[in-house]
This record gives sequence, structure tokens and C-alpha cells, in this order.
Amino acid sequence: VQLQASGGGLVQAGDSLRLACAASGVTFGNYYLGWFRQAPGKERGFVAAVRNIGVHTDYADFVKGRFTISRDNAKNTVYLQMNSLNPEDTAVYYCAAGRQAVMTLRRLGAYDYWGQGTQVTVSS
Repeated sequence: VQLQASGGGLVQAGDSLRLACAASGVTFGNYYLGWFRQAPGKERGFVAAVRNIGVHTDYADFVKGRFTISRDNAKNTVYLQMNSLNPEDTAVYYCAAGRQAVMTLRRLGAYDYWGQGTQVTVSS
């Protein structure tokens, strides 16, 4: 199983980025998907998630209204559209996939597979 994240980069405050995470080696539609991020010196934390059934999504409070998670099962890809970026969004962003009977998708332990991370740097 491989999750390959891409789309990170250096942008200015107020700019947008779209991250993508392509999966291989899994039946993509069976998995819920999430994005997490880790800033220097901080723990990895939840950003957004999307269920494998229906269109249910969940977001961390600090990204609501700015970030949008979506999935394209035909392309085995999950996206994170990030708008109105600010320096506090600077981090390595990780995608993850899981297939557990869990109530919340906000915990790291809910995920079975992780991508390698993509760096997002927002300058002021």
C-alpha cells in the first residue's frame, strides 16, 4: 500500500494550495481518508477527513471555511484545497487511509496507512 502526497510548496499569506494524495495497492473506495499536519516542534494533528460512504466530512476548527477535503474514487486520490493560508498553516501535511470501525476520524490511531508528507510553507 502506498500513499503519495504532493502539491506542497512555498506560498504567501492569503494564497491557496491544493494538496493531492494518490493511493495504490488498496481498494480505495473502502477506506476513509484524512489529512494531518505537523509543524516543527509540535505533534501531528488532525486537519480534515472524509468518510468512504456518503459525503460526510470533518474538519479541525482552525481550518473550517478555509480548507476543503474531497475524494475522487475513480482516480484513487484525495485532495485538500487550502485557501486563505496563513503562516500558522506552515507544516508537513500527511495523508492517511483507514478502514476501522471507529466513531471519530480525528485520531492518528484510526488510520492504517500514511503517506510520506508534503511541506507547506506560508510566508507573511
